[in-house]
Amino acid sequence: MAPISTSLKLKGIGTITIHPVSEQKQQGLASLMARLGIREQDLEESFVRSGGPGGQNVNKVSTCVVLRHVPTGLILKCQRERTQAMNRYWARRMLAEKLEARTLGRESAEAQRISKIRRQKRKRSRRAKDKMLDAKQRHGAIKKLRGRPRDE
Repeated sequence: MAPISTSLKLKGIGTITIHPVSEQKQQGLASLMARLGIREQDLEESFVRSGGPGGQNVNKVSTCVVLRHVPTGLILKCQRERTQAMNRYWARRMLAEKLEARTLGRESAEAQRISKIRRQKRKRSRRAKDKMLDAKQRHGAIKKLRGRPRDE
């Protein structure tokens, strides 16, 4: 994978290349894409103008990345950051996550997260509810014994 960078031309100094994405993140993304069988040749990338927060930069510069994975026909649009280089990184990462979820199905991290939330929201069974209420009543009886002794 080619390094994701941005070149700036400064008066009197020349051209400076800025790498907003660290080498470690780029290598991690490259290994994830290789593991999933995503090749750079299979990606069609185009840039359009973003909208929303980001000021004049997103209104004038084409920072939004539209990424198309040709074999699957999956199209992603990323305008998460103000810079084109960061959006290129995020678009590739989102594509890899979507393809991973598609191939792994139930075992994917996203599917596991959703099933965990469903389990947490699920209604308790009658037996579990009775057991919990019984434990609460026993605990309440013990707490009642801690009170001050009454004169009778």
